[in-house]
Amino acid sequence: MAQCLRGKGGAAAVEEALRKAVPWRRAASASYHHTIQAVPRETTGPRAAARERRNGHVPAVLLTLAGAGPGEGVAHRKLLTTDRKQLSEMLKQSPYFLSTPVRLQVRAGERSTAVVHSGTVLPIKVHTDESTGNILNLVMVQADEGTMIKVNLPVVFKGEDVCPGLKKGGFLQKIRTSLVYLCPAEHIPPKIEVDLTNLDIGDRVLMNDIPVHPSLKLLSRNETMPVCKLLASKPVE
Repeated sequence: MAQCLRGKGGAAAVEEALRKAVPWRRAASASYHHTIQAVPRETTGPRAAARERRNGHVPAVLLTLAGAGPGEGVAHRKLLTTDRKQLSEMLKQSPYFLSTPVRLQVRAGERSTAVVHSGTVLPIKVHTDESTGNILNLVMVQADEGTMIKVNLPVVFKGEDVCPGLKKGGFLQKIRTSLVYLCPAEHIPPKIEVDLTNLDIGDRVLMNDIPVHPSLKLLSRNETMPVCKLLASKPVE
């Protein structure tokens, strides 16, 4: 096989052969960064997971929720295998990977083109190796339209360059870096933006001050807790 692919056009032929052999390892494209490619996985346990990782794969789990409430549990778990290289690229492309619904396409096998499952999912956990940075496991939840999902959304502060209080020499105390909402799958925002444009020294932004889609429900015992404060100076440690 290798001998017949040498010479003019050999590199392109090898790439084409690899693409056909393993459908998820195709040339980078827009869909490559927005559709997780996977195959079913039957074996579990540390040894099986280690074998998957040695082969450049990432063990993954797809959860289907039992109901619409935040604590109603999981109805079904589907074991999958995903490609580490593709997931690494997706993480680089999306700073809000864990709050952005993406497409999932499950093929019958590693060398199969038959699709056995497809739909929208939300990645909720990515475990990585602290020493190497390699992805160890991925957990996703089914995110079809109408599904209510508990999502930990990152808080992003905007308008710092024009904030009146900061221009006066004030200090922005960031109290919360994320907020938890119960969201319909079709209305999950990648982030929660806190606008500092009109804040002066002494002002604060409370959780319930932040405008979000009306279908989102803030999951907090005290919605009047501050997300940030604008202080006259940096507090003493």
